[in-house]
Amino acid sequence: MPLATITELQQPDDDIELEVSKLIDCLRGRPGALLGVLEKAQSLEKLKYLPEKTLRQISEGMNVPLSQVYSVVTFYSFFNLTPQGLHSLVVCRGTACHTRGSLELLEASLRRLGIEGFREDEANSVTTDDHFVSVRTVACFGQCALAPVVQIDGVICSRMTAGKLILAIDRLRKRGEK
Repeated sequence: MPLATITELQQPDDDIELEVSKLIDCLRGRPGALLGVLEKAQSLEKLKYLPEKTLRQISEGMNVPLSQVYSVVTFYSFFNLTPQGLHSLVVCRGTACHTRGSLELLEASLRRLGIEGFREDEANSVTTDDHFVSVRTVACFGQCALAPVVQIDGVICSRMTAGKLILAIDRLRKRGEK
């Protein structure tokens, strides 16, 4: 069974717009409200990103200049301006993980996913064409004693090997085909 297309994965705009309005009403005026609204709004999108329409709605609803909203979104690496994968794979590239093979983990995962030409010196993330998974690198998870470390769908996996990582990717793919 083929994976869904990006159009099939997106929720109707009206549903998201209504939920974002509720978020704004609930959080407006509280400390850190903008970050909270952005974070929750991103989670409403199945592909975990903030489309321009949503950014404009948040700007208007919170009475914050669009440039300020955009500055916050581009400052924090947690926020995404482009559609992400249904799954996330984050490879730690900190010193301890690097010396214990995280580059090999990154390269093995990219090969298995059919991603070519990714250069971490140019970007810290890439998403497969079918939006199955987004691969991201981070400077450090703070789990150095457990290196090399990767995070798969929010779960930290320690002492990772290329073989274990390939098996994990294959399991994700199989779950998606059911």
